[in-house]
Amino acid sequence: MKIKNVVRDYDEVMAMEVPKHFKPQKPALFWRVLTKVISQPALLSVHFKHKEIGMEKLGKDEPALILMNHSSFLDFEIAYSMLFPRKFNTVATLDSFVGDLGPLMKQIGCFPTRKFIADLQLIRDIKYCLFENKCSVLMFPEAAYSFDGTKTTLPGTVAGLVKRLGVPLVMIETFGSYLRDPIFNKLQNRDLPVSAEMRYVLSPEQIKEMSVEEIQSVIDKEFSFDQYRWQKENGIVIDEPFRADGLETVLYKCPHCGKEGKMEGKGVHLTCHECGKKWELTELGYLKATEGEDYFDHIPDWYKWQRECVRREIEEGTYGFDVPCDIYMIVNHKDVYRVGEGHVSHNFDGLHLEGRDGKIDYSQSSKSMYTCECAFHWYTLGDVIGMGNNRALYFAMPKEDKFVVGKTRLASEEIFKIIKQSK
Repeated sequence: MKIKNVVRDYDEVMAMEVPKHFKPQKPALFWRVLTKVISQPALLSVHFKHKEIGMEKLGKDEPALILMNHSSFLDFEIAYSMLFPRKFNTVATLDSFVGDLGPLMKQIGCFPTRKFIADLQLIRDIKYCLFENKCSVLMFPEAAYSFDGTKTTLPGTVAGLVKRLGVPLVMIETFGSYLRDPIFNKLQNRDLPVSAEMRYVLSPEQIKEMSVEEIQSVIDKEFSFDQYRWQKENGIVIDEPFRADGLETVLYKCPHCGKEGKMEGKGVHLTCHECGKKWELTELGYLKATEGEDYFDHIPDWYKWQRECVRREIEEGTYGFDVPCDIYMIVNHKDVYRVGEGHVSHNFDGLHLEGRDGKIDYSQSSKSMYTCECAFHWYTLGDVIGMGNNRALYFAMPKEDKFVVGKTRLASEEIFKIIKQSK
C-alpha cells in the first residue's frame, strides 16, 4: 500500500494546523453493507472460513470491546465481514487517515490515535463509541504487525481499560493471515487458506469481580498464538519460490558467526554473507540448514534468541546506534512530508532525532516507550523508526545499507523492562 508524500520545508510543515478532533461517527447501514461487500473478493481468494464461540452471550445490539491480533491488512477485511451487521467503531492509526481515504475512514466508523504514545483522548473516544454511539469498539492492541508470527508486546494499560469500561470482552483471532502476507516478505502474498475465530471472553459480571491482574492474565492467554507452530501442526504447505524474500529484516543476526546485518533472505533461502551459513525456509515453515547445525528451526525461537542478545548488550552497556537518515513527518490528514536529512540515535535513555541544522531536535524517553514503532517497507518507501507526540509524528528512514530497524523494537522493549524492574 502506498501513501501520498511530498517534499516540504520543516518550518512550513510545523506551521500547518493540526487537524481538529472529531467525534467517532456511528457507521450507517449503507457503509456497513459497503465494507462487507468490498471485503468479499479478498476473503474469497483465501477461502476464508470462521467460527464463533460463545457469541450467543452477546446481545444483538450490546456494545462490546473487541480485541484482535494484528497480522496484515487482511485483518480489516476479516473484521468488517465477521462483525456485519453489528455496529462498531474502529481504532485506527493517524497515518491511515492521510490522503483521499480520510473521509471514507470516518464514514465507516474509524477514529485516529497515535501509536505508542499516551493518548488520553483515545479513552474518551472509546467511551463515546460505547455509551453514546451504542457501538462496539474494535481494537488492535498490538498496534503493529507481528514480526515473527507471535504476539507483539501489548501495552500494560489494556487490562485496566477493560476493567474501567466494564463491557463484554470479545476476541478475534486469525489463522493464516500472517503467513499469507508476513511483514518481511515485501508485500508478496502467499497462497494459503485463512480462517478466524470470534470468542466471547469475559462478561461484565466477570470483569467486575476480577482484578486488573486477573484480566491481564486472560488477555495474555488470548494472545498466546504462534502462526508457525499452527502451520506445522496443520500441515499448511507454502511453496512459493519467494517465501524467504526479506526474511533478514526479522532474522538479522547469524547464530553461527554472530554477525548482524549480513543476512539475506532470497527465494527459499536465508544466507549469512559473512560466514556463508545457509538455511532453507521449508514449505512447512521451519528452517533447515543446508549444511551442519540448524541452530534454530523455528523462526520465533531465533527471534527470541535475538531478543536475549539485545538484552545482554543493554546490560553490558554496548547497545546503541547513531545513523544518518531521511526524515518524514505527519502533522495532518493531507500528506506525509519529507523534510530533509538528519541523524537518528537510540540508547538506554531513548530515541533522539536531529536534523535541518538543529531545527529538528526531538527526543523520546525510554521510560515512556514499552515498545517503539519500527516498520519494514513503510508504505513502500523504506524501513522506518517512528516517534512523536500530539503535535507531530516523525519517521526516520536510516540510510545505512542493511541497517536493522527491527532491532530497535527489541531494544526499546528490553530497556523498558529493565527500567520497570529497577523501580
